Amino acid sequence: MRPATATVHERRRVPTGDDPGSAAVGRARSAASPLLYSPRMASTAASLPSGFRRIFAWPRVRFTLLVSVGLGALMGLHADAAWLVTVVRVVIIAFVALFMFGWLERWPRQLPRWLPRTVLRLVGIAASLPFASFFAFGITSGASEHDFAFLFGVAMLIAPWIAIGTILRQRDAFAREQALEFDLQRSEFERRESDARLRLLQAQVEPHFLFNTLANVQALVDSGSPQASKVLSSLIAYLRAAVPRMHAQMATLASEVELVRAYLDLMQMRMPDRLQYAIHLEPAAAQLQCPPMTLLTLVENAVRHGIDPGERGGRIDADLWLRDGRCVIRVTDTGVGLTAKTQGLGTGLSNLRERLRLAFAGEARFTMTEITPHGVCAEINFPASPK
Repeated sequence: MRPATATVHERRRVPTGDDPGSAAVGRARSAASPLLYSPRMASTAASLPSGFRRIFAWPRVRFTLLVSVGLGALMGLHADAAWLVTVVRVVIIAFVALFMFGWLERWPRQLPRWLPRTVLRLVGIAASLPFASFFAFGITSGASEHDFAFLFGVAMLIAPWIAIGTILRQRDAFAREQALEFDLQRSEFERRESDARLRLLQAQVEPHFLFNTLANVQALVDSGSPQASKVLSSLIAYLRAAVPRMHAQMATLASEVELVRAYLDLMQMRMPDRLQYAIHLEPAAAQLQCPPMTLLTLVENAVRHGIDPGERGGRIDADLWLRDGRCVIRVTDTGVGLTAKTQGLGTGLSNLRERLRLAFAGEARFTMTEITPHGVCAEINFPASPK
């Protein structure tokens, strides 16, 4: 059946990420390794450094040095000890806190459900600060109670907040990576689904085409036409060449034109006085690709619903050309035109519209309009894809 107008379009949605930072999500999750959702994420996690290389990774060391040196420089202005000694003490305390922060990031491997790892890391940092302060003052000279209390108090006030900020930043970075991974995974699943649906639709083209062609041969046999034997022989030779191409994912316009020309030759044997046709393929468009049987579906629709029902028959013109990076296929006929009985989508055109949507991700346009004084113009417009 013939549609009045059909336009193909598609929209896609981008997924969002989830936050896997908490260790209390479930008893089955191991706190020693990140939550993995795909082989790509597993390989990425496996490539990350471990042990001391992870704890003292350069981005962490750089951040710790910048913060501790800056803070130590400010505190050295108000300390009793020398300015450089105060800076060294602050750096020592900062690196002890960094070690505790990184160590508790991986150990222990499993935690009780009631103890989030974030809380454990904050408590561990707070507990390490007194020992870090004693160690820093023990290996430097010029210690005083004022400097110890001053340095310890500032460390207890600032270090946990820096740790919280770092944890939140890690979670945000992981969430972004996970969102990107989910996007890639969904795109892959959508591509596989589209390929499967496209193969299914192409499998439906073959019996639909064969049944229609055999029906034409039956009409010749029933009418006692002397052309029936000749048409049947031509049909067998044509099907031997055409059927294998139906299983291809894409076909060139040159091969499409070759099939359509053979098909119209067969139809012209059946109704030599009622069918005329012309096919024009622009050389620049010959190697462009489209779903197999695209042109044949339009031409067959024109024969069955335009030329065949009319007593006078008519003419079919097929034009294929390249324009502004897009391929245009236009099939016009001077048949009976769009009638009340031909409104809506038949099997062939419904199948073609869906195959175009899947093959070109919603970038194809398919329209059918009635022309004056009678006839139909079917046009397909899609991105040019060379072989």
